[in-house]
Amino acid sequence: MSIGAVLAVLSEDFPDVTISKIRFLEAEGLVTPERAPSGYRRFSNSDCERLRFVLTAQRDRYLPLKVIREQLDAIDSKTSDAAGGARLLSSARTAVAPATDFASRGGRVDRESLIERTGVDSAFIAELMRNGLLSSGPGGFFDEDAVRLVEAAAALANFGVETRHLRAFKVSADREAGLVAQIAGPIAKGKGTGARDRAEELVREMAALSVTLHTQLVKAAVRTALD
Repeated sequence: MSIGAVLAVLSEDFPDVTISKIRFLEAEGLVTPERAPSGYRRFSNSDCERLRFVLTAQRDRYLPLKVIREQLDAIDSKTSDAAGGARLLSSARTAVAPATDFASRGGRVDRESLIERTGVDSAFIAELMRNGLLSSGPGGFFDEDAVRLVEAAAALANFGVETRHLRAFKVSADREAGLVAQIAGPIAKGKGTGARDRAEELVREMAALSVTLHTQLVKAAVRTALD
């Protein structure tokens, strides 16, 4: 397949993917398509599955590229057979994907669908929005990230965590976002092809590290409180 054909295949599940993004992942060594005598890239089905694996791991698990590369290397070490590798990648991709794959349902979610998919009521949505934790986009639609945010908030509510208590998470997230923006902003505005994609990858990497750091800090603090 040409890079344009790969983009067409992937864009159904990953509407934000671009040719520049695919080239960036190639430059990072996560996929190595063959080159035709004319110099054009020629992607195999296995290459396409590798890209799908990478994009899924980034979107659903916020894994940094270093970790994704290690996972791919582990898969590669298990087989040198192209068909077998494709099957392993497909199996691994399924394991990485969350229980609910909202990306396959489109990028816009209305309020009624948000309530239906998350199992909460309208009052809970209104409370999240009132506390600044949830906001809709143009036309009152939400995105897949909003769906997952509501699911997480609802799960915490089942543990007795009230919505107003979640504002502390929002304040912390805003501070982290400001720090990441200071670092990624100059890269996004830089000259050269792929500057925006490099900045977005940096944001993903820092977000993944931030989540890990936050988790460890919370665990350490809870252990101290329970001692």
